Amino acid sequence: MNVHFYPLSFNEILKDRIWGGTKLKDYLGKEIVSKETGESWEISTVPNDISVVKNGYFKDKSLDKLISLFPVEILGEEVFNEYGTQFPLLFKFIDARTDLSIQLHPNNELAKKRHNSFGKTEMWYVMQADENARIVVGFKNDSNAKEYIEYLNNKKIVELLNEIFVKKGDVFFLETGTIHAIGGGIVIAEIQQTSDITYRVYDWDRVDANGNQRELHVNLALDAINYSTTNTKVEYNNIANKSNEVVHCSYFKTNIIPLGGNKRIKKNANTFVVYMCTEGAFEINCLNEIYYYKKGDTVLMPAILTEFELIGNATLLEIYM
Repeated sequence: MNVHFYPLSFNEILKDRIWGGTKLKDYLGKEIVSKETGESWEISTVPNDISVVKNGYFKDKSLDKLISLFPVEILGEEVFNEYGTQFPLLFKFIDARTDLSIQLHPNNELAKKRHNSFGKTEMWYVMQADENARIVVGFKNDSNAKEYIEYLNNKKIVELLNEIFVKKGDVFFLETGTIHAIGGGIVIAEIQQTSDITYRVYDWDRVDANGNQRELHVNLALDAINYSTTNTKVEYNNIANKSNEVVHCSYFKTNIIPLGGNKRIKKNANTFVVYMCTEGAFEINCLNEIYYYKKGDTVLMPAILTEFELIGNATLLEIYM
């Protein structure tokens, strides 16, 4: 079967959230229909939320089906050898109009045992932040389960936690077990393991339109929390037309490319590459065909595509395994 592979774009999977807003439309140009749209899942194989190709020969084919047909061509040999036909990452844009819940994610061992899932190591790239916008991340000082529960029960949990003011371009790396919340007034690009397992421990006592509070997972979280202090903010270089290392961990590698002009990419076929455009616009010249992208677009380069060119003026997150 002679198949012509090319850069893959997907239909966004839009998620309404109690804390969501309209910036995914106003700032990123997404076609949202709700004023509480909190997330745009850009590439996903989470069960019941599987991305569907929106361009080219594979249009309307789901990503999991595509990978089952062409696992090495899409994922790359090394990724396939480690993960089989499971796409290992989930890519999102998030609009926090108000604070997200204080939450954390279990590690691989706990997630496998309890939910038959991967854990959820993730990173945030701040695309836009209102004045005085902040995140909650980690403990101010080393803590323990007893102190944590005492403060949680007295609705004073925030007193134990770090609150950090953020600005555009800030990056945070959150290992599993790190307690955290994205604060209101922030748009984030999020890269994470393929998992939708979240332990919500405090939700600011808010209720939905029907007067109901969201479910909490206080007991599940107790042995999943890292009670030690953590340093989550990532410093990185921003050299033009270069793949600047941002986060390289066991689960993914993320670089930032301040693209001004053109950059040739020549890679091996061991891994796919994903580009998330956080600013500007760019083109990909691949096999003498041109593909156009703008801020808010995400594109998957199948592993079999080993040479192509990036052209334009844009800020790109470059993610691979």
